[in-house]
Amino acid sequence: MSAADLGPRGQEAGPGLVKRARDGDVRALGRLISLVENGAPELRAVLRELAPLTGQARVLGLTGAPGVGKSTVTTALVAAYRERGLRVAVLAVDPTSPFTGGALLGDRVRMQQHATDQGVFIRSMASRGHLGGLAGAAPQALHVLDAAGFGLILVETVGVGQAEVEIAALADSTLVIVAPGLGDAIQAAKAGILEIGDVFVVNKSDKPGAQETVRDLRGMIAMAQRGPEDWKPPIVRTVASDGEGIAELAAKLDAHQAWLDSSGEGERRRLARARGEITTLALGELRQRMGALPGGSAVDELARRVAAGELDPYSAADELIAAAG
Repeated sequence: MSAADLGPRGQEAGPGLVKRARDGDVRALGRLISLVENGAPELRAVLRELAPLTGQARVLGLTGAPGVGKSTVTTALVAAYRERGLRVAVLAVDPTSPFTGGALLGDRVRMQQHATDQGVFIRSMASRGHLGGLAGAAPQALHVLDAAGFGLILVETVGVGQAEVEIAALADSTLVIVAPGLGDAIQAAKAGILEIGDVFVVNKSDKPGAQETVRDLRGMIAMAQRGPEDWKPPIVRTVASDGEGIAELAAKLDAHQAWLDSSGEGERRRLARARGEITTLALGELRQRMGALPGGSAVDELARRVAAGELDPYSAADELIAAAG
């Protein structure tokens, strides 16, 4: 191993680590994800090396209010796709511990039935205050998992409810999971989640009120304006804890993937995802540079001039960008 393969604390971080992750080394893969989460300096070089290896994985996003059974549905889908021989990765975004900054729910308490399966990789990521139900590092983590050879990546959001529409920008197919008795159908309509769902799942459908929940969702989906060529989101009833309805759910997801490929929508979503990631990284870099300006005096002086009417905000912003560049 060369010095170029070592991070600032002597931890392997370069080509050797990437190769080991692609060869199935779980610890190497976990270390790469940690580089992403921590924004390590060597991350740029690692992602540059990974870029030619990406673009093959299919990404499924699972969202919904707390208590609907997202993790149970995720576990059942992992089993279904493993039966097809696919390598599957799960990125489970959890709330952040106020003490450590890490995920409150760890890998070991999730999805224990897959813990010994070498074809399954499960990683919890802390949201760290990021809005939208996702971790800010999630897009780069997906690149790592894609390059490591996982054919399917499941992204389970934190379960904050009305802010989780961001998952639609990250996934090829988005599952909105609701459960009877929780008022989720109405909440979905209020939150705008109705617009992002490619497949709706009424989990725990053996409970009272399941049929009413299906009816409410069907009525709301019917009110959405869609053209004859547009995808019409199906509703699947499941009891994920027993595996009931999971085969049908996988079939609907396959149908959606086929529609994405035939309609060109899949390529449009991939381009939009890349555009959003580039924009986010560029804005983050710009904020970092502006924060490094001496003493913040440049910002304070511009703010004083704007407040005094000596300068308009757009011109002030232009000056700040020029100083940060």
